Amino acid sequence: QDNRVSVWSVGDVGNAGLNGEYQGDPQLLCDIRHNGDVMDMQFLDQERIVVASSTGTVTVFRHHQNNQTLSANQRWEKAHYHVDQDTSCGGAACTGVICNNPEIVTVGEDGRINLFRADQKNAVRTIDNADSSTLHAVTFLRTVEILTVNSIGQLKIWDFRQQRNEPSQILSLTGDRVPLHCVDRHPNQQHIVATGGQDGMLSIWDIRQGTMPVSLLNAHEAEMWEVHFHPSNPDHLFTCSEDGSLWHWDTSTDVSEKPSFLHQGGRSTTYFSHNTINQSVVSAWLSNDPTKDRMEITNLIPNQTLSVNSLDILGPCLVYGTDAEAIYVNRQLFA
Repeated sequence: QDNRVSVWSVGDVGNAGLNGEYQGDPQLLCDIRHNGDVMDMQFLDQERIVVASSTGTVTVFRHHQNNQTLSANQRWEKAHYHVDQDTSCGGAACTGVICNNPEIVTVGEDGRINLFRADQKNAVRTIDNADSSTLHAVTFLRTVEILTVNSIGQLKIWDFRQQRNEPSQILSLTGDRVPLHCVDRHPNQQHIVATGGQDGMLSIWDIRQGTMPVSLLNAHEAEMWEVHFHPSNPDHLFTCSEDGSLWHWDTSTDVSEKPSFLHQGGRSTTYFSHNTINQSVVSAWLSNDPTKDRMEITNLIPNQTLSVNSLDILGPCLVYGTDAEAIYVNRQLFA
């Protein structure tokens, strides 16, 4: 009932013991009350955190590192709403937020897209009826373009340079309109996008090629909540699910030298065939080279039963949160 945003210190990698485990407990540095459920959050810069609320409000909190406190730096009340902004119960959940300092894009259950700037009170741009269904997540493709995923299996690309409130491109999963919950863009190749949704499938898209995914990969037994390419090593991808698993997908080229079994999970390595794409530089995710068509998948938490709701990666560290009301830090991603 009483929600909070908290900043923790999990120590330096330099303090890790011989086995890579951090010595000492994480420290709670500071926290602050938050009105409504925290639906999403992202750092805007070193000290500001943008938080999306189930009330429809978007708040920028500032972390004061000198005295370890958090304060509300800026707030857009009911950035998302169903009927009108003024009714007391009119708020609609803000489901996703993405930052590219100073710009902040939010999406919500109301099918609305907002573009904010950190130093401006009013929205720079609002696309009111961007979607007739819930928008679940958003990512930047480039500084002027964003990509949203919705609850009927569609990806939509929006170009903020265009005045009209129409997507510049729509891609969709054919047939079943499976709700998509998460999206991430390949850090180096902006045309490659990964999505996950209610059926637990991982979809890889090439937004230059047609309107359908390049590959559909069987993944989780239940909803996929989050998908992330490793920011500096994008041959590695991570997904987590309601089924309690967190998968590491490895398409790096030296996979043939690895044992061909799924560590701890008991499933054999999967071989995938991809569509042929004539390209001089081909990402492993779109590869048509049979030697690369091999992917190693490892379940990083094989015995977990509760939902893994969120994950993030920085360097060798993977952080994830589960329904066990715990936050885990794995510092041995590439051990």
